[in-house]
Amino acid sequence: MVKRKRRALSAMMVMVLSISMGLNAGATSISDAEKKAGELESQKSAVEAEKASLTDQINKITTQMTDTQTKIETKREEVTKAEDNLISAKVAENTQYENMKLRIKYMYESGNTQFVEMLVESKNLAELVSTAEYVSQMSSYDRGMLTEFQDTVAEVTKQEDSLKKEYNALTGLQDTLVTQQAEVQAVLDENNVKLADLESQIGENAATLAQLQKEAEAAAAAAAEAAAAAASGGGGSSFDSSSVVVSGNGEFTNPCPGASYISSEFGEYRSESDPAHKGMDFAASTGTPTYAAAAGTVLIANYSSSAGNWVVIDHGNGIVTKYMHHSAICVSAGQTVSKGQQIGAVGTTGYSTGPHLHFQVELNGSAVNPRNYL
Repeated sequence: MVKRKRRALSAMMVMVLSISMGLNAGATSISDAEKKAGELESQKSAVEAEKASLTDQINKITTQMTDTQTKIETKREEVTKAEDNLISAKVAENTQYENMKLRIKYMYESGNTQFVEMLVESKNLAELVSTAEYVSQMSSYDRGMLTEFQDTVAEVTKQEDSLKKEYNALTGLQDTLVTQQAEVQAVLDENNVKLADLESQIGENAATLAQLQKEAEAAAAAAAEAAAAAASGGGGSSFDSSSVVVSGNGEFTNPCPGASYISSEFGEYRSESDPAHKGMDFAASTGTPTYAAAAGTVLIANYSSSAGNWVVIDHGNGIVTKYMHHSAICVSAGQTVSKGQQIGAVGTTGYSTGPHLHFQVELNGSAVNPRNYL
């Protein structure tokens, strides 16, 4: 008999050790996935920073293009005005030149007789001098006006050439900006493709990590259950789902009749992060059996980082009970349980400061005082 117990205990310890080795291997995979997640997020941040920089460049180029286009339109109007001024100046120059040619032709065809007659017909010396001076002034006027118009044409031509150079420089700048915009946009498009690829990789890695964590939680629950069974003597499972333990006179049976005392009541202040306790804490030694408070369907029976090994049971009519921090659980999701049926053993898994059962009752999604049902 002793030998059989020893063999059973040895087999149980081997199983626990195997599960622990599996957990270590899983932890390595989770660590790798978490490391990869960090690397991918770092790469994503770098690509997003590059995207922001490229977008800023495009915005600046677009603004510069808009300003340049405005300057081009203004310069085009100035060139058009200069061209009109040049035409007007050339018309005036040509008109003055034609008038001067007519006067010269007239004087040539008439010879000097006309001029001599004008002098002879003068009544006195003053009129003679005045007539001679008039003829001289007319000639001087023609030469002066022609020179002035020629200077105006030269000035307007120079101005027009300068405006055309500025216009050509602006259009060249606009072409350069268009090229730069296309180049930056091409890089930005590549950046967006890279970012989409990284986001896809991040999503795939997150799914892998979630799966690894789920597997690790299941393995941890199995290890805890095996360890609890081994600690009880190794003669088999410490759970007895065939017997029903019902105590108390309330609608619900006591979920942990083996508890030493109630260490925390519903609604009491415990810390800033937990100002109103949502359940009752049954202080008990590790391995103390826990029971379903009423018949129902198991919704959850696995590991949670905060609740540890926990069980959630739906009793219908909006009533749900939660049992947290087990060292091991002996029911599974989807299973129907009876009132007083064992569902696990007290522990201190998850966010817990010592062995106890956190028992929580919810009505239509809101926590209510369990004592109203016990």
